[in-house]
Amino acid sequence: MNIDKELDARGLNCPLPILKAKRALADLTSGQLLRVVSTDQGSVRDFQAFAKQTGNEMLSMDEAGPEYSFVLKRR
Repeated sequence: MNIDKELDARGLNCPLPILKAKRALADLTSGQLLRVVSTDQGSVRDFQAFAKQTGNEMLSMDEAGPEYSFVLKRR
């Protein structure tokens, strides 16, 4: 998977990871990939809802210890 942009949202609480991801996705063109790393437990639910509401596709969601990683495809 070729990631076009990475966003480090570690240490940020809701809604900051989503807001930063929204800004980062706005800089991408359709089909490009954004990887977000977060430590906020609520980000799992938040990113699922965000992808559904915005039409951006969530390609993967991984949990490694205290970190959550999401790959979103720009619509």
